[in-house]
Amino acid sequence: MHILPILLLASASASTLAAQPVVTPATPGTRTSGSPAADTLRPFGTLREQAFKQQQWFELRMERTLPALMRRERVDMWVVPMREYNEDPVFTAITSPTTFAARRRTIYVFFDRGAAGVERIALGGTSQGNVFKAVRSMKPVPAPAAGSRSNDRQAELWGDEQWNILKQVIEERKPNKIAVNTSRTFAFADGLSSGERDGMLQALGPEWAAKVVPAEALAVDLIAARQPEEEAMFRELNRVAWAIIQEAFSNKVITPGVTKADDVLWWMRQRVNDLGLSTWFQPSVEVQRQFGSAELVGVNPTILKGDLLHCDFGITALGLNTDTQHNGYVLRDGETDVPAGIKRALLASNRLQDITVSELKPGRTGNEVLAASLKRMREEKIDGTLYSHPIGLHGHGAGALIGLWDYQDGVPGRGDHKVIPGMWYSIELQATTPVPEWNNQQVRSAQEEDVIVDAKGTVRWAFGRQATFHLVR
Repeated sequence: MHILPILLLASASASTLAAQPVVTPATPGTRTSGSPAADTLRPFGTLREQAFKQQQWFELRMERTLPALMRRERVDMWVVPMREYNEDPVFTAITSPTTFAARRRTIYVFFDRGAAGVERIALGGTSQGNVFKAVRSMKPVPAPAAGSRSNDRQAELWGDEQWNILKQVIEERKPNKIAVNTSRTFAFADGLSSGERDGMLQALGPEWAAKVVPAEALAVDLIAARQPEEEAMFRELNRVAWAIIQEAFSNKVITPGVTKADDVLWWMRQRVNDLGLSTWFQPSVEVQRQFGSAELVGVNPTILKGDLLHCDFGITALGLNTDTQHNGYVLRDGETDVPAGIKRALLASNRLQDITVSELKPGRTGNEVLAASLKRMREEKIDGTLYSHPIGLHGHGAGALIGLWDYQDGVPGRGDHKVIPGMWYSIELQATTPVPEWNNQQVRSAQEEDVIVDAKGTVRWAFGRQATFHLVR
């Protein structure tokens, strides 16, 4: 099956935000960056600059990606109702960066008019920067809302009036299919709550209710699909994540025999906060030690010379997320480099990365990528596990799963989805290798790096991949 023939076509390049260098404050609490970003550390510019860029990406998603997906799925109408604080998972993919919640109730309607393009209607809520035609009530009100930027004296759509207008919109357009977000497989495609579904079907009546179908692949792939214009910023996000890890796994942060694992992870959290960024999960820092099982090392060990360090870390900015796992080593007295056996452990996980990236191809299901990669892994006698996932608007993003750590024979349903061009993955895996210098103790080299599958289906590292250890001296 040919996937997305017109999805994510290259267009005239848009200007990208230049990332400011990551600068370490001289002392805790210091806020001077030495950059043009005023008196705070802003590696991606001001919030206003970020929102401007996010709005551009959002508009491109609506203009390029949505029509291609609706036609691929042979859906001529997609209806997405949601209420404030019970937003559909597709909410962030179909709204502006300055919209934080649905307005009372908003019903987003997309109708494919063929050559005239996809009509976008918001029954309630706002136009999202003129991306939607916002429909208000005909009920007059005596004055605009307090704090309103307009003099609009029409009430907002509310309650049953919204369902009645939705039925009117449908009757005027006469769609063959009415796609809604219901799924027993994908959380990203299951945003229609039972109350909203009941209200909608009751209002539409049996004739139109019979045309309602699930929008599984449409919802999942709209969230998964990334624009070419986002790629440069994703590279910068990964660069900043790398820079934070590199500093965390150094003598700037770690004093062997003094610093605990939790000290490092909280330093990372604070560093993210000081940069004006956020994260989508609590970082972790783990220690492997010669002659030390996980139970013996403990949950928050003091970092010692000779320890092998591992972190799992992600940052969030401009509505995008990263996910990175790197490894470090604390040199023993007299050592100038990592022991050869531990280096071989990293080489094994590097090789499994190479295999996975070469098997990651649009048109394949996640389970097909998993099976092909594991077959080659076993042929090369690598003892490993593969559990890679999409990333983008969410950390564990929408799209085809390539294994779970406890599902190495394939993931039913979520692994049967297909990889599409123009999406991103976190290549997450581990290889376990005996280390002669540690009396052949098994050492686990877990790595995670983000990759871009571009519009042509070519896969490349978003920033790079770790091939040498971070060193603490």
